[in-house]
Amino acid sequence: MYETERLEEPAARSESRLLLVEDDDGDALIVEDLLDLAGSGFEIVRARSLKQARELLRRTRFGCVLLDLGLPDGQGLDVVHTLLDEASDVAVICFTGLDDERSGAAAVAAGAQDYLVKGQVDGELLSRAIRYAMERRRAEEQSRQLYASEVRTQEYARLERGLLPLTQTRDPALGVTARYRPQAGDLLGADFYDVVEAPDGRVFVLIGGVAGHGPEEAALGVSLRVAWRALVIAGVDPNRLLPVLEDVLIRERRSEEIFVQATLCVIDADRLTAHLWLAAHLPPMLLDPVPTQLPGDPASLALGLLPPGAWRGRKITLPARWRLMFYTDGLVEGSRGRGLQHELGVPGLLELAQSSRAVGDDGAAVVDDLLDRVQSAHGGELPDDVAVIAVQWPREFQ
Repeated sequence: MYETERLEEPAARSESRLLLVEDDDGDALIVEDLLDLAGSGFEIVRARSLKQARELLRRTRFGCVLLDLGLPDGQGLDVVHTLLDEASDVAVICFTGLDDERSGAAAVAAGAQDYLVKGQVDGELLSRAIRYAMERRRAEEQSRQLYASEVRTQEYARLERGLLPLTQTRDPALGVTARYRPQAGDLLGADFYDVVEAPDGRVFVLIGGVAGHGPEEAALGVSLRVAWRALVIAGVDPNRLLPVLEDVLIRERRSEEIFVQATLCVIDADRLTAHLWLAAHLPPMLLDPVPTQLPGDPASLALGLLPPGAWRGRKITLPARWRLMFYTDGLVEGSRGRGLQHELGVPGLLELAQSSRAVGDDGAAVVDDLLDRVQSAHGGELPDDVAVIAVQWPREFQ
């Protein structure tokens, strides 16, 4: 038996449920009899018009639609287009007349999975055509999703390369190690970093993150990092870098709620002093010779908050041999292994650094060991993006 107007609640897709769109009672009865004789087991829901079919498609999901191309309120390819606009993921088989096979072929080109000529099918052929159409549509959808995933992955990779560039230093005695780990389950975050050595030998370090996750935030992070590198190359006064970046942020962001936290450090050419600016961001940690967390600035403002922030740099005296680790807050937002309510925090990170046997090794080994220890303490992948930059001088020291 076929039925109309009975399905009122949204339902999951049923591979055994068919929507027959046919205004002619005789033709509809023939379709029902053919499928019954073939023992297909399909449940048929009938619509007598395109309008009624659209209403049914909004209320439930069908495995396949059997579509007459000549309806009272629609003819030919317009019927196919309208139906697929309503339910683009459903399999469609079109019925044509004996003298109108061209319309069937055109319907397939427009998105239908198959067409059948009225009067030239039996129950077994019709049942098999329906199952083939559903399987073909499923394969098409899987292929489309795979392609979309591949394109999205490529786009994310391009954005990630913009967020995490190759650092530019010329001093052979300077060591730089960069690491990035995205939030659990995410392909792309919005943390960024950069290291650039100026012609006068000063080394500029930037690390930070855009509030939020996703491609828009990542693209904004890329814009800010590229703008910062251009400003450094142009020789802009370090005291002006954060204010200009804030101006770029305000002009580029889509919402006033978006802000950026960042740390800026300029290491002098003598490698014995540095200058640090914090924009509501964590200060670096001095890993060698003894792990020490540098003091923060709780009064500093993030970029993009009103009123505009005023950031003051402070001078840091460095030991003869040193390793500075700059990191985003995702590194300290994991747990300490006693339940997710116990955040690792900066003190916990400092404890892990002080107990690490890798301190004193090369920069890459130190950073990798600390990242692994933080993740192990959390019991799995960390809940937020993590970017880390370790800068050391000289490059080799024990």
